[in-house]
Amino acid sequence: MNRISATVVSVATAAFLAAAPAGFAQQSGLVNVDIKNVANNIAQNLKVDVSQIPVTVQAPVSVAATVCGVAATVLGTQAASGNASCTATSTNTALNDLVQSQLKKS
Repeated sequence: MNRISATVVSVATAAFLAAAPAGFAQQSGLVNVDIKNVANNIAQNLKVDVSQIPVTVQAPVSVAATVCGVAATVLGTQAASGNASCTATSTNTALNDLVQSQLKKS
């Protein structure tokens, strides 16, 4: 690769990263989500007894950010260091699916 091509690639990469959504590079990893505050809602959505709902589940950063109301960049940074956690204040289909998947494994 010649010097001009390398410069073009560097500029293109920088432009892509600048245009990417906040936290794009930090979206990997799992977050421990405390779901006790929304356990009743999840139980109703899944049509199971609330006693079957776990206290916590591990969720991708994007799901955790949505249900906890925390910026994905914050959770992504925590996940990268291996200690990401938050408390859910709402639920959604993705969180319900994670809980249902965990229930099937039990």
